[in-house]
Amino acid sequence: MKTLITLIFVLFIGITAQAQDTTSEVKVETLEMGIVTETVEEGVSFESETEVARLYKRSNAKVKKALSFTTKRNRAKMA
Repeated sequence: MKTLITLIFVLFIGITAQAQDTTSEVKVETLEMGIVTETVEEGVSFESETEVARLYKRSNAKVKKALSFTTKRNRAKMA
């Protein structure tokens, strides 16, 4: 019964949404612009600055410790 009422409600909403008269047309004003054929480059410098990022590897780093965690379910069960 609930399914039937829901279906009728959805169909009613769909029919009323399609029955609306939307014939108003909106006119849009257009702008005409010319094409630019010349480009001027202003003082842009392409100097490369090298920066060094250092990575320190240690056996007991916090990241390795966090990534190698184990839970009780990961341990092998004895039969």
